[in-house]
Amino acid sequence: MTRTTKVSLFPMAGLLVSLASCGGPVSQHDVNEKFYLIASNTKVPYWQNAFAGLSKAAAQLQVQAEMAGPDKYDPKAQHEAFQRVLAKKPSGILLSAADPELVKADIQAAIAQGVPVITIDSDAPGSRRLFFIGTDNYKAGMMGGQVAAKQLNGKGTVVVFSMPEQANLKERLHGYQDAFAAYPGIKIVEVVDIHGNPTVAFDKTTELIEKAKNAPDAFVCLEAIACPEVADVLDRKNVKGKVVVAMDTDERTLQAIKKGLITATIGQKPFTMAYFGLRVLDDLVHHKLSPLDANFAQDSQSPVPVFVDTGATLIDRSNVESFLKDTATAVAH
Repeated sequence: MTRTTKVSLFPMAGLLVSLASCGGPVSQHDVNEKFYLIASNTKVPYWQNAFAGLSKAAAQLQVQAEMAGPDKYDPKAQHEAFQRVLAKKPSGILLSAADPELVKADIQAAIAQGVPVITIDSDAPGSRRLFFIGTDNYKAGMMGGQVAAKQLNGKGTVVVFSMPEQANLKERLHGYQDAFAAYPGIKIVEVVDIHGNPTVAFDKTTELIEKAKNAPDAFVCLEAIACPEVADVLDRKNVKGKVVVAMDTDERTLQAIKKGLITATIGQKPFTMAYFGLRVLDDLVHHKLSPLDANFAQDSQSPVPVFVDTGATLIDRSNVESFLKDTATAVAH
């Protein structure tokens, strides 16, 4: 995936011309059609939000849809879950790749069997997946980096929490690095692999804070689960003045912003990724691409894009209350 080859979400709606209106029945569906969303760490709020989007689209389309994958960060278990799903002969698969290389052969096998695969959230750009739906992760990293740099007044040390195997987190880190390149006084001193375990972030933050002389000036979290732990440590230790830039809209993250423990977070749209992803998958099942394994990325007349950007929102103390209010209203409807 390149950062320059993308489309906005709304022009892509043209792909759905064959679908009925959002709430209406779709007559051409077979009762045996079933779609899967395969993720990792499926119990975290981020993926529960995605599952809500998947479920809403499935209800509107009158198809079956299920989320599969491990309830912790485990790329090998996700690889195995993909293989189990493929053996069930699904109609289509949405995938958030924990380790792009590990699932590459799985994606190729699905495509070879005529099962369309679209990646969401975390891409597998070296595979034959049809395209990627999600955040412009480089841009999200740049956004976070600019916030951190401003709050640091152009000078300070930064510790980053990540899971380096994921393509989306690599892109975010690249964005932060490029943002900080304009500020020679800012240095990333460590990138911590949390292995999908929030306890790692808690323990590492505690260790760093207790070493007061070498404590970093800022903490950056490239995924959802680390920064609530950072905020918890800062609160327990009564530490003030640290810059903390989070990712996603976990309830604990938003409450920590309200308390001044987290500076800002970058909110993604997992609901939209899964909702829109399923509707597009469904359309591709009923209007098949031939051949399915074509190199659409290099086809100037490709029927599908390379990247659909679902957008991201910067949330800080100036707008966290309105964000919470808008979210509550959307859930109520």
